[in-house]
Parts: sequence; C-alpha cells; structure tokens
Amino acid sequence: MEQGRIVKVAGPLVVAEGLALSRMYDLVRVGAEGLMGEIIEMRGTRCSIQVYEETEGLGPGDPVESTGAPLSVELGPGLLGSVYDGVQRPLDALEALTGAFLARGVTAPGLSREAKWAFDATVTVGDRVEAGDVVGIVQENKVITHRIMVPPNVSGTVQDIASGTYTVEQPVGHILTEDGSLEDLLLMQKWPVRVPRPYRGKLSVDEPLVTGTRVIDTFFPLMKGGVSCIPGPFGAGKTVTQHQIAKWSNAEVVIFIGCGERGNEMTDVLMEFPELVDPYSGEPLLKRTVLVANTSNMPVAAREASVYTGITMAEYFRDMGYNVVLQADSTSRWAEAMREISGRLEEMPGDEGYPAYLGTKLAAFYERAGKVATLGGPLPEGTVSGEDASADKAGSERIGSVSVVGSVSPPGGDLSEPVVQNTLRVVKVFWALQDTLAFQRHFPAIDWLTSYSLYLDKVKPYWVENVGTEFRPRRDHCMEILQRESELAEIARLVGVDALSPEEQILMETAKSIREDFMQQNAFRDDDQFTSLAKQDRLLKMILLFHEKALEAHAQGAPLKRIFTAPVRERITRAKYSEEDQMSVFDEIGSDIETQLVGEGLKVGDAR
Repeated sequence: MEQGRIVKVAGPLVVAEGLALSRMYDLVRVGAEGLMGEIIEMRGTRCSIQVYEETEGLGPGDPVESTGAPLSVELGPGLLGSVYDGVQRPLDALEALTGAFLARGVTAPGLSREAKWAFDATVTVGDRVEAGDVVGIVQENKVITHRIMVPPNVSGTVQDIASGTYTVEQPVGHILTEDGSLEDLLLMQKWPVRVPRPYRGKLSVDEPLVTGTRVIDTFFPLMKGGVSCIPGPFGAGKTVTQHQIAKWSNAEVVIFIGCGERGNEMTDVLMEFPELVDPYSGEPLLKRTVLVANTSNMPVAAREASVYTGITMAEYFRDMGYNVVLQADSTSRWAEAMREISGRLEEMPGDEGYPAYLGTKLAAFYERAGKVATLGGPLPEGTVSGEDASADKAGSERIGSVSVVGSVSPPGGDLSEPVVQNTLRVVKVFWALQDTLAFQRHFPAIDWLTSYSLYLDKVKPYWVENVGTEFRPRRDHCMEILQRESELAEIARLVGVDALSPEEQILMETAKSIREDFMQQNAFRDDDQFTSLAKQDRLLKMILLFHEKALEAHAQGAPLKRIFTAPVRERITRAKYSEEDQMSVFDEIGSDIETQLVGEGLKVGDAR
C-alpha cells in the first residue's frame, strides 16, 4: 500500500502528500489510528481527503495510507434489519467493541463473518450464466428471499456449485470465465458507492407507490421508481410523513437514511420499527428495512458517504427484482456538509455559500432512482416466494425499482433557498409542508395549493384498471373546489361568509369536508394510519355526493342551515375511521345523504 504524510489539517479536511499513485475517491487510512477518509481532490503532488471521523489530534507529519480501492459497501445476506453508520459499520458490532460511545479508528465489516446462511442453488454445473443471473437463494427471513446473483462484471460457465450452509466469505461455487480464469461465487458482493450499479435498460414508470396517506396517493401520487421532495420548516412533519411512507408503502424493501438529523429521530425509528407489523407479511417491519444512521453529532463529512451507501444498497435489492423505497432525511444536512468541505477547499462559493456543483451532486443522486430491466435472465423457479409482492414472476423479465423520497429542511421554511430549488429541478413530486397547517394541527401538513405531482398522466391507466374510471375525475373535481375555496376565503375574511352566494357557501362547506374528512389523517391512530385506494375513492365519492345533493336541496328551497347541520354530516366525518372490509358503510351514508338532503324534511322550515 502507498503511504504518504499529512501536511495540513482543517477540521474534517486533511491535505496529504506522497500519494502520487492514488486516484480520486480512493479510500485512505489517516493517522496512527487509521481514521477512514476519501480522496476528493488532487492537485499536483498533494491530495485533499475528507475524513469520516473526528480529526482532533492529527497533525503534519502523521502517516496516511492509501488502500488503492474506492469506498465500497458489502452487499449480501445480513443487510436487512441492520443498523449502520454512514460508512456501513454496523453499530451493534461497534458497541460490542467500544461500548456506548464510539471510539475513533474502530472498524467492523458490514456483513458478519460468523453468520452462516442456508444457500439453495438454482443452477447446475455446466450452465451458462451472465452478469446478474440468479444462481441461488438464501431465505434471509420470512419476508425477503435473498437472491444470490452473479456479480455485474462476471459471466461464464458454472464450474462447480453446491447447496449448503456458508458464511459470506466461503465460495458456494466457481465460474469459468471466457479468458479461462476461475471466479469465486460468494454470497457477498462489494460495490463502490459512487458508481451506479448497471442495468439492462430504464423503463417508464406505470405503477404508483401506494403509501396509504390519502393526500399523497390521491392528489400528489409518487410512482414506483419515481423521485419526490418533502421540504418544510422544523415541526411541520417531514419525519413523521417519511416514517408513514416507510411503514405503509407497498415497496418490498425500505432503506432509511438518517442524514445529519437529530439522534432522537433515529431512536424513534429504532424503537418503533421492531414493534410495527408489516401489513403485507405480518412480520416486524424491521425485517424488510435497512437503517443508515448518521446523526447530527456524528462527523459532518460522513453525511455524504451515508447517502451513497444507502442508494447503493437500494440498487442491490432493485437488481434482485424488488421494489425499493429510499428515504433520505434530510438532504439539507448533506448540502451543509458539502458547503463546509467546499469552504475548507477554498472553492469559489455559489448561492448562500453552497458549492457551485450543488445541483449536479443532487441530480446525480436522484438520477440513480428509477424502474429498470435488470441484468441477468428471468428469475428461476423457486425464487419467488408466496409472500413476495413484486410484480415480476418466475420465468418473466426481471423488473426492479428504486423510489427516492428526499426531505429538505430549509431555514425558516424558505422554499426559495438553493437546496430546495436545485432539488425541484430534478424531482417529479413536490410535497410542500406548511407550518401554518401544522400549527392548525392539520397533518399531514402538505399544502394542496403549492404541491404537485408530474406523474398524474402516468398513474391514470393504473387508476382506471384498479380503482375505477371515475377516480381521476373525482380527484380533479376536488382540486377545483379547493382552488376555488382559496379564492373565496379572502372575500369571506373581509366581508364574512354570509356575503357569499348560497352556491359558494356550499362549495366552502364541501372544501372544508375535503380538507378535514379526507386530507387530514392521524398517523398515530390505528384506524386512520392507512387507507387503501378503493376506500379513498369511496370517501371522495361520498363527499362529492354531499356537494351535489346540497346544491340540489338548495335549488328545491332547503335552507342552508339545515343542509349544513343534517345528521349525516357526522357520519361523513367519521367515515374515514371505518374498517377496510366495511365498504357497505359508504352505501349507507350515501343513502342517508339522499334522504336527509333532498327529502321532504329540508324543504320546509327556516329561511336561509
């Protein structure tokens, strides 16, 4: 290994010389303790290194040793249910070595070397295999079948392979390549985090990521393989919204990155997820989750590594044919780390001190999302378990996706700041959280007037086939009502609601019902955490039926006061708490709307 020496230390940035043979993004060990770092700039004989651990005590003359390889992650059985720091060191293993407080220079492999896994081969000796082909499976847990694949840069003929029990370092077989060399087949792969994993081709998204959150699924849907952004000020509910997506989305695998957020938020995840039951498998949610915890009190530079570590893990499960959702909370903390490193590199700053390449870095990260046709042939028989909810089946083309949900924490909720604006240039879904809604206890605090989704045309065929032809028109009608309400609200604040026409007052009442009875959702209430698309459709139909019958009743002479205080209003309000298998409730409410709003009882009585 090549060895150099430190000439300058500036916080997390170390400048070294004597590493002439090293390359950009090579992993290096800094100082006597071997602190982990990465080369991020080379100028002449000197290279700049961002160190992923505390640099206190380092000084000029201390040794720097290059590993000659880029920062890579270990991919294989044992990932699911694990909690890592930003550079894939398992926190439970580090705790066993150093106690509750992590010591510098301590390392541990990303995957356990002692754990043994039952491998079941799906190919035989003499079979021709290409990069990405599935050669066997490991039943990692009851939720996910871990498909062991040929590494992306290997192809040839299976020389030998055997089912049995192996560690991740023991070869399960060998592949004879075209050049006559033998390649070990391991349960584990290593992949550099900054290099996107290859795939056969990118596909157009055509299926929504169903989250169970009504305002998202109906008004601003995200597709499997899509990218979205959740900006909002402190306390507006970014983290809770991301937790809900992680808990209830119909993705098979969840990668949750705590990028520079407070430690108590990651603690909530660690305490909640083992107790939560996955609605699709009945097993603990943690069994389909990988947590990358890089909190605000950890070294700043490691925030960048945590983002790339998470997306590389997501691509690995995508290559197996799974749908993956990656949560990054929050990319603002990553941008702040870039700003600090850029300042110490003495680069020309861009807007608000952020580096000029901020937009490029964010775009490169989000572009690793998508729905793809993976490398390798179809899944062999026996590799698709009954619990597997992925769209592909054995014998068909293998399709996988990575959906990215990135939260942004702009200071004071200012959506014009550089991180938000650069993110909006590359994402297709914008869920804008408003502190005013949060102060009103309206959660999720997603502003329906500024949020948007560019996937509405993509999702329409799925809605038509799986929900009904009227779902999109109902959604659009509700949006028109909400937009009209915002215009009338200004008039109502100035001269009072009574100055509006009866039709406008009915519209205002309907908009209130859409906001409170449909959009508002309690993430901590068991009967309101998740709503299926079918139930969302019935809720919209019910609210719009009330609107239609209220207008009809008024035209027949019914006073507004009696329309707005009809007993059925309470049933409409409580309809969202009905069980998923009790859709008959909506038929009963619809019948009540018909009889109470246009019945004889409302045609007489007090004038408006």
